[in-house]
Amino acid sequence: MIVTVTRPRFWSTPLGQISIALIASAVAGVILLVAPTPFAVAALGFAPLFLIYASRKPVVMCLTFIVFSFFRIHEVFPELSPLRIPQLIAGPTLLVLFWHLLMTRSIKPFWTKELSVFATFFGLTTVGVLLATDLGNSLAYWTSTYVKIGIMTLAIAWLIRTPKDFAFVANVFMIAGVAVSWVTLHNKANGIGLVEGTRVTIGRDIGSLLGDPNDLSLVLLFPMSFALAHVTVRTGWWRKLFGLLVYAMIVTAIIATQSRGGLLGTVAVTGIVANRVIKSKLVLGSLGGIGLMGLVAVAGISSRASGGAHEEGIDESAMGRIYAWYAAFYMAVARPLNGVGVDNFTRNYFFYSPHWDGQNHAVHSTWFEVLATTGFPGLIAFVSMIVAVVLSSLRSKSQLEPYRHEQQEAAAINMAIIAGLTGFCVSGTFLTQGFLWPVYILLALAAAASRYAKEISETATANDAPPPGKP
Repeated sequence: MIVTVTRPRFWSTPLGQISIALIASAVAGVILLVAPTPFAVAALGFAPLFLIYASRKPVVMCLTFIVFSFFRIHEVFPELSPLRIPQLIAGPTLLVLFWHLLMTRSIKPFWTKELSVFATFFGLTTVGVLLATDLGNSLAYWTSTYVKIGIMTLAIAWLIRTPKDFAFVANVFMIAGVAVSWVTLHNKANGIGLVEGTRVTIGRDIGSLLGDPNDLSLVLLFPMSFALAHVTVRTGWWRKLFGLLVYAMIVTAIIATQSRGGLLGTVAVTGIVANRVIKSKLVLGSLGGIGLMGLVAVAGISSRASGGAHEEGIDESAMGRIYAWYAAFYMAVARPLNGVGVDNFTRNYFFYSPHWDGQNHAVHSTWFEVLATTGFPGLIAFVSMIVAVVLSSLRSKSQLEPYRHEQQEAAAINMAIIAGLTGFCVSGTFLTQGFLWPVYILLALAAAASRYAKEISETATANDAPPPGKP
């Protein structure tokens, strides 16, 4: 008879528990020294419960990090800024991911075509960083933002596995959209953070990313597709009502930014989802044109200081974009294989722009941004990544079609991906978002939906079960 003696795990022993308590106390002490505020005390009180829950549901930790990093919730509500929440949860998020990936093995990695193309683009961007015209600036952006986007892209793809996960993701993004929209409309009503006299922003006085109305409209545009998808897909009347309210708030907030790219993206997202309901292309196109003209009129684009009509026919804002696009093309021609490096466009604007007005400018185009900063190979890889996500979503939609009545949450996410990607491509012509969160989140969700659809299809085939509703 062989007796097997199992040693208790370290964290189950008295020494392990004491060590954990000491480390937790030290971390709490450091946080209170850095931010001695009532909010910090309250956050630390709830932190243990949150960490316990997050250790069981790592997707919660990942989405919390994404929401604070992309939607800038701590800047939307400045009272949260002293807590330094993005920095505070970055380490625990990585710890939870590696714990479930390497120790408990509850995260099961897989690989898809869209992830392969993403890895190619990520690799080209990384090489471009090492060969950038300003290594320090490019490397700083890569380490502070882009590498986190890369890690979270894989994490979300591997963590989203069930219909409840799909529903949770959509709810989180819609709630974040409501929060940002509410503050946007509050600022507009009270004349807070207005630029050019009429365009609303958030946190401009503290240097927030949302202090630019174009970037604010980009953030608002992202949750719109999730809201509309739940209006058209059968996920329950309360989800439809909530989605409709979220959509109305976001559209109103985007109008307040007076961003042309945001308005075009709104029409694109709405049109893709409306195509599910309106079968006539003529009617759909007519409504889209009328809707765009209506949005432009309501937004008051013609009254913008940089966007009003001029006798010359091209306003100042549009001409500035054309000069920036010229500069981007010349950068790619000068450095065709790797570009000038991520986040280095404005630093090279003076050397490549055909027109100099005394200051550097942003590129205001995702496509030209990618071309200028990663070269022609990077642009090819980026466009291939978009195409891969589209094909993956269409394939998932086809695989889920026989089971659409039982797989409404997966269908809603798939609709949101297609609509969101369409809005990204349209608004991306005028907004700079090649190295920001939206397209990578959509890619990760597409990979997760692809795996889920494949599993549903294979399970049905293995059990030789006919699609629901068929003999």
